[in-house]
Amino acid sequence: MAPLTGAHIIARCLRDVGVTVIFGIVGIPVVEIAEEAINLGIRFIGFRNEQAASYAASAYGYLTGRPGVCLVVGGPGVLHGMAGIGNSNANAFPLLLLAGSSETHLVSRGAFQELDAISLLSAHTKLALRPPSLESIPDVIQNTYRTSWYGRPGSGFVDLPADLIKGTLTDTEEIAEAAPVPDGPKGGVDEAKLFKLAQLIKSAKAPLVVIGKGAAYARAEIVIREFVQQTNIPFLPTPMGKGVIADSHPANAASARSTALKEADVVLILGARLNWILHFGDAPKWNPSAQFIQVDVSAEEIGRNSGNAELGIVGDIGIVVSQLKSAIGTWSYSTTSSSYVQHLSAAKSKNESTAASKASSSKLPMTYAHAFSIIERTLRQISPPENGGIVYVSEGANTMDISRSIFPVSHPRLRLDAGTYATMGVGLGYAIAAHEAYNGSAAEGQSGPARRKKIVALEGDSAFGFSAMEVETMARYGMDILIFVMNNGGVYHGDSNDAEEWLNMQTKTKDGARQGGLRSTSLGWEVGYEKLAEACGGAGYVVRTPEELEKATKDGYEGRSVTVVNVIIEAGQGGKLEFGWQAGAGNKKKSKL
Repeated sequence: MAPLTGAHIIARCLRDVGVTVIFGIVGIPVVEIAEEAINLGIRFIGFRNEQAASYAASAYGYLTGRPGVCLVVGGPGVLHGMAGIGNSNANAFPLLLLAGSSETHLVSRGAFQELDAISLLSAHTKLALRPPSLESIPDVIQNTYRTSWYGRPGSGFVDLPADLIKGTLTDTEEIAEAAPVPDGPKGGVDEAKLFKLAQLIKSAKAPLVVIGKGAAYARAEIVIREFVQQTNIPFLPTPMGKGVIADSHPANAASARSTALKEADVVLILGARLNWILHFGDAPKWNPSAQFIQVDVSAEEIGRNSGNAELGIVGDIGIVVSQLKSAIGTWSYSTTSSSYVQHLSAAKSKNESTAASKASSSKLPMTYAHAFSIIERTLRQISPPENGGIVYVSEGANTMDISRSIFPVSHPRLRLDAGTYATMGVGLGYAIAAHEAYNGSAAEGQSGPARRKKIVALEGDSAFGFSAMEVETMARYGMDILIFVMNNGGVYHGDSNDAEEWLNMQTKTKDGARQGGLRSTSLGWEVGYEKLAEACGGAGYVVRTPEELEKATKDGYEGRSVTVVNVIIEAGQGGKLEFGWQAGAGNKKKSKL
């Protein structure tokens, strides 16, 4: 038998633990790993930037429930890939980052792209290892893969020196084969605590269930739907918790979010954290008397901020909710005489009426709300939400914030956005990950609604610029992703709707004027983003009217290649720059042990 190379051993180990796709960028020496992986039937998606590749791998971990794998070169490749590590840890997405490094005998001598990646990443990963020998590779990779996944998901890192990758081993019997890593163990809660919490929920005057992306990751949608149906308790999904229960469900309080937070007295939190997205559980956003029952796989989250450790449950959401449902029994929250429900209903009607009014605006250039309403209506006619045939990816402050309430989903894991870390630049990597998760090898044998899915990315023009060259990646791999770039010529609200005014500001900037020039939020005037898709063999549209947008949406959905729709929308000087999720909570400091 021919000697085995380190590259082959690494690739074989990845295959054996269950990896079917690798995201990354190759270079010396990791190109040999990628080639060996391809030879073993693993799909390799080559990106244009390691950041986008690492974002894609982290999102793939969330969508599939198993760690996504990213392969990069050493030094600068690791530094770029660190973006995905931060995103993975903040969102609890399982990620395995593999990186090449300089030869071990050249450490400290200034070798090519030399970096002590283990020291750098040990503080930012659940586990960071370097195999000491060829024989140890399977154990190191399998252990790091498992660690990134089990418990609270996060990131793992394996450093692979060039001499290890290129090394050979003649005695192949010394290499132990890696085994598939089974699903991690799942925990529940004791009966005494279940009884206590069931009584607390049943005694609530204004109960609320908050559904986070952790519930979607846990595949707990069936039991959560049964729980809400049985108890009749209003629920509030976080941005990526949407679809665990269909947005169309009558108990959905999303359009009355502020009212729900201010009045709820007992809050069951399933797979969400009391962080900035939920205003830390603090007043005045929340009822100061609210009691929080946190259910999370991570013990460190229980009792955090305004949480109460005595009410928290560490365990698998599916198991805990099933146990809680049994403990509550046949009890159902009475909504007929509830002033809380009446207030929710009134707030819903008011807010939905306001949203409908904004969406029906007929002025040109189009507003965000009007453009999104046209896209949503057109896509709904082609693929209704209940079919589960569309995955929405959104990023960019206004694009993400406004679109959140306009595009309904009826199934979990069909909406991805900037998440807990509020990371701009994730959009196109996430779209590629979703295409692989739902339409690639990982999707084989999946059941459920509309297995093959259309990926729709809603991008602010600023956010699109972070990873725009990944359009070529999509084109190269034949991904029929539909991208809308909401083009207002700037970060947040843009600077001007008038070409002459914008050119005047640009001229002053070029001439070095200190005042009257382009602002820090300015981008180019009506940049032709659609041409990028055309340059890569895809389709591009620039649209200014509702009719043009409707046609481009239909054509883009039916298209067999990547499509970029450049949507020219309203721009102009706005008020104070403020992200909606941060408004009003204040910076109150609170010490609670």
